[in-house]
Amino acid sequence: MQDQATSNILMIRPVNFAFNLQTAESNAFQDTDSQALAIELTQENALREFDIMVSQLRAIGVNVMVYEDTPKPYTPDSIFPNNWVSFHHSGKVCLYPMQAENRRLERRPDIIEGLRKNFHVETVIDLTAFEDENKFLEGTGSLVLDRMHRIAYACISPRTNEEVLEAWEKQMNGYKIVKFGAVDTHDKEIYHTNVMMCIGDTFAVVCLQSIKDLDERLAVKESLESTGKNVIEISLEQMNAFAGNMLLITNQKGHLILVMSSRAYESLTQAQRNQLGEYADIMHFDLNIIETCGGGSARCMMAEVHLPEK
Repeated sequence: MQDQATSNILMIRPVNFAFNLQTAESNAFQDTDSQALAIELTQENALREFDIMVSQLRAIGVNVMVYEDTPKPYTPDSIFPNNWVSFHHSGKVCLYPMQAENRRLERRPDIIEGLRKNFHVETVIDLTAFEDENKFLEGTGSLVLDRMHRIAYACISPRTNEEVLEAWEKQMNGYKIVKFGAVDTHDKEIYHTNVMMCIGDTFAVVCLQSIKDLDERLAVKESLESTGKNVIEISLEQMNAFAGNMLLITNQKGHLILVMSSRAYESLTQAQRNQLGEYADIMHFDLNIIETCGGGSARCMMAEVHLPEK
């Protein structure tokens, strides 16, 4: 059985981080008021948040592989690499179709080539042709993976298309898809599954309240419980504070760490913190600028590299 968590984490250091108009329509987590922030100030503050997170993860023994973004082409969301690529224990690398045109420019073949030095890449699965049909699947934003049991959870949205899901399922040999609808407090489709759901090895954090169809809600809960997950429910309000956007990782000694933002951590009740603390050490970071302008949080900043090491 494959491990759920890895200590090998890919992160992209931004150079042009800013409010992205091309993603704002489908991402309710972007604060439109932040659009007025000076671009230089936004980049400077985001870079500070990013560098602190990287240094603290490295300090506890996480292998954070940082690639610098490039000034051109203009990629204001490059800090969120988990949407364009995923890396799998089988040696598969998957490239994903992205909704925003300026996000498609984030795909970096040089990064995959760089990883080949230390990791075995068996094959690259390229789903990006679906962009020509306006059909999208945005990596481990759209897909929350139970890697141990080969289940992919996906809430359908403008960025998570059912046809692309089926194509991914065929390529990934043995993964089962659990798909459902999920909405926020304004009944707007949740743009990425990973803002309402996090899967650990023996636990899952999920905003079941966001799944309005009661049959789908039950199916998600039963699927999680059938794989031995202790389901920790969060509210819509907690989801809005990015409490679903967590990621379980390890350090190089195999010690489990649950990474989230400080906003997410502060939204949790003491009972929830205690419960999660039984499964992993909690680390949280101030990501206020990244969350406010980018509409993504800690989990979105980390692409886990599950490829076999050479």
